[in-house]
Amino acid sequence: MKPTTRGTLAAVLTGVAAAVGAAATPAAAGETVPVPVPLDGVERALNVQLPKISGQLPVPMPGSPDGPRYVEGRLIPEHALPQLPVSSGLPGVDVRAPLPHLLGDGFDHLGIAAPAADVQTLTPGLSVDTPLTPPNPDNFGLPKPKVPQAAVLTPLLQTVLGANVATGSGA
Repeated sequence: MKPTTRGTLAAVLTGVAAAVGAAATPAAAGETVPVPVPLDGVERALNVQLPKISGQLPVPMPGSPDGPRYVEGRLIPEHALPQLPVSSGLPGVDVRAPLPHLLGDGFDHLGIAAPAADVQTLTPGLSVDTPLTPPNPDNFGLPKPKVPQAAVLTPLLQTVLGANVATGSGA
């Protein structure tokens, strides 16, 4: 391979790496990653006007678990397996489709926008207790038997959805 070819190839690879790095930095800093759907080549190949489609994918962000809580009268702390909060979102979409005029050359459009919605969740957890009480001074420091306890903490899911549908003039 000639030195000029190697230099050109190195310059192209450096430019591509810089473009990918610049595009990835804002996406990693935000809560959603934009996802465009490129249909320009299909429009040119078929000579038709296609919808403009883009979306957003959420980035899940784990939170810190709520640690075990020590309760008087129990040998094992409450929430032995803590619930882990995770905040993320539902994917969003933005579609703008052309609608042909029946009596003219222009186009109207139909737009649907469903932005990414925030989702807060808690994973399932576990709370257990032993079949013995803490040491009892009235019983020479020995524990008394009791009914063992086990509880599964239910998961939680919270979100608010929304979408807009609009029509108007223009492509």
